[in-house]
Amino acid sequence: MGIGEVRIGVLGFAHGHVNGYCEEWRRQAHGVAVTAGWDHDAARASRAAETHGIALCADARELLRRGDVDAVVIAAETSLHAELVELAAEAGKAIALQKPMALTLAEADRIVEAVERHRVPFTVAWQMRVDPQNAKMKELLDGGTLGKVFSVRRRHGLSVGLQPSFFDSWHVNPQHNRDIWADDASHPIDFLHWLLGVPETVVAEIGTLHDARMPMDNGVAVFRYGGGPIAEVNCSFTCAAAENTTEIVCERGTIVQNYGDAISCNAPRPADAPGLKWYSTEDNRWIDSGIATPASHFDRIRALAGPLAAFFRGERPPIATAEEGRASLRMTLATYVAAREGRRVRIDEDAVAGV
Repeated sequence: MGIGEVRIGVLGFAHGHVNGYCEEWRRQAHGVAVTAGWDHDAARASRAAETHGIALCADARELLRRGDVDAVVIAAETSLHAELVELAAEAGKAIALQKPMALTLAEADRIVEAVERHRVPFTVAWQMRVDPQNAKMKELLDGGTLGKVFSVRRRHGLSVGLQPSFFDSWHVNPQHNRDIWADDASHPIDFLHWLLGVPETVVAEIGTLHDARMPMDNGVAVFRYGGGPIAEVNCSFTCAAAENTTEIVCERGTIVQNYGDAISCNAPRPADAPGLKWYSTEDNRWIDSGIATPASHFDRIRALAGPLAAFFRGERPPIATAEEGRASLRMTLATYVAAREGRRVRIDEDAVAGV
């Protein structure tokens, strides 16, 4: 381990994304080193320790007492997030928390309170916020390049609902992770939060269309911002393949992104197909961003290791603060109220806290 490296412990390996970060940190270092890990699942803990060559701790407190752990990545089941953040914050560790932030707003409040009370560096590990193509779309919107934004549509999906083995995973256990909509629709919902801010209202249809063992496998949520735009999240977790990911309609042009999620990035595509382009009425042509699409979706996930390392080293701000994580969770939970009650729901309604 080199001088000045940030030493990282991993609290839970349930969320597979953390293995991508550890692989990348072993391969390229990025000024960090993974030294220790813990997981309540002994078999999962043993596999992770062998794969990543790290010390294995008997419990989370033991890991947090280690002198060779400066920061932690929390990738345990969502139900454990609040408790583990409280322990890590009390121990004074910098924290990167996997998404979704928590199961409930009450748990999110505990996370925010712990981070604020102990004043520890904290970020939510949202991959979509650091994806280069997404960053370019935000740059175009923030800079007003194409004028007023009228509508945003983000399609997002996985094929896990077509894989019977997934039905036994913790991702679809309501005690650990609510359901697949809460788990993975949280990505594009946070994308809208990051791109446009917190909306005023939402209407939604979410349902179980394929197999009851994986509930809430398809859904559409439409968020309304005061004075516009109208923003849609369209998610299917029973989708074998897709292409278009994002479409943003603006006053002076349209932005189109393809191959931006797992089912579109991993499917066969033309070698020269542009991932992100936009039409400009001023230029009267489509402009290719020139930003390459990763070879696979896991490459996109693994790329988050760099920004996370920069955060741990104090070289960049949080990818998303605890408060931002709570706001994105509130947006997600509001879709459940809207779908259940069949009405337009304000994001700040008291009913959202009861989900």
